[in-house]
Amino acid sequence: MMNIKRRIPSIIGLIIGGIGGYIYYLTIGCSSGSCPITSNPWLSVLWGLILGYLIGDLFTKKKKEN
Repeated sequence: MMNIKRRIPSIIGLIIGGIGGYIYYLTIGCSSGSCPITSNPWLSVLWGLILGYLIGDLFTKKKKEN
């Protein structure tokens, strides 16, 4: 249970990143299909998830080693 509490910022970042990736696809996405990431909604969401997790992981408290 303690491990899950430490990962809450990463999980929140994951959710926000996925939503952000989809919004990016809807608003800025490439309609011609020549852009490999933004022309496909699945790839945009995947990149959003990855970036959201990494940014959320910055706020995760790390265990102190003795």
